Amino acid sequence: MHLIIISGPSGSGKTTLSEKLLKELHHGIILNTDNYYRTGIISKLLSKILTSYFDKKISFNCGKFKRDMMFILENGFINKTYEYDFKNKNIKIIQKKTDNIKFIIVEGIFGQEAFEFLSSEKCILIKLKETKSCCMERVIKRDIQERCKTKNLAKRDFIEAWKLFHINKKKNNSKKYLKTIVLKKKIDINFLIKKLTKLMN
Repeated sequence: MHLIIISGPSGSGKTTLSEKLLKELHHGIILNTDNYYRTGIISKLLSKILTSYFDKKISFNCGKFKRDMMFILENGFINKTYEYDFKNKNIKIIQKKTDNIKFIIVEGIFGQEAFEFLSSEKCILIKLKETKSCCMERVIKRDIQERCKTKNLAKRDFIEAWKLFHINKKKNNSKKYLKTIVLKKKIDINFLIKKLTKLMN
């Protein structure tokens, strides 16, 4: 089974690219690390008092993510997925079986950190390069519409998230992947599909 990690700062287009790849490449599944945020009273409290809580590793339920990842790798299917609700700070369980899984796309700001328990040499890493101003514009728009933030709060959180991403990026630079693909600005999806197909065959 092949593992594709899509890495990039908030607003760089990870989710959009993941969905395009899943549509073109058959028998896959997306694991979005945004859907593995911690829930409960403590998490809700921390999200209110900690700046950019959702951009810090403390907010990520790595254990839950690891269990799902290992189950898929061992069995080739999964019976449910999750969807995190940023408004209510809870997770919706979606009962839907996905079987005959041949590859997993992992996307989200915790994608690379989540692979600390796997051999990175078996993973394909796609790094999205986008300007800070472009990412900020996307994030502010998304956070106002989907996460009930004010413009000022969305901007403040983005700036902090941008710093955290680049700090963590330095820590992950030493990892060796099967292949690293760097994409800048407009993505030629057909070229990327051909490249991935060749790597996975």
